[in-house]
Amino acid sequence: MTDKTDKTDAEWKTELSDEEFYITRQKGTERAFTGKYWDCKETGMYQCKCCGADLFDADTKYDSGSGWPSFYAPVSKDAVATEEDRSHGMHRVEVHCPHCGAHLGHVFPDGPQPTGLRYCINSASLDLKKKA
Repeated sequence: MTDKTDKTDAEWKTELSDEEFYITRQKGTERAFTGKYWDCKETGMYQCKCCGADLFDADTKYDSGSGWPSFYAPVSKDAVATEEDRSHGMHRVEVHCPHCGAHLGHVFPDGPQPTGLRYCINSASLDLKKKA
């Protein structure tokens, strides 16, 4: 997927639940241990809730103990984009979809090998396309 998705807030509100809109379009965060994928063990491809872009292969998912779905790598180097986030008095790195701008979560340098990264992603930002 290489096309950019550009929609108004009004258009997004017709396609997303209130929680999905808050998280993906307003950079919100779901409470830990409440999202539908935080403890999911199924195989498949995690896609962007807003545009359907492939983001993370379930093979890179692991239990970080954080209460959010955690991955040690995106499906490709261009699958996600990052930017500095200094909101809420913290210094973090935000992860978003490069195709539609959806806020996904944050990435931290405390993950397992081979990358040492923990992509901490909101379930509401994801759809799982299960392997047949």
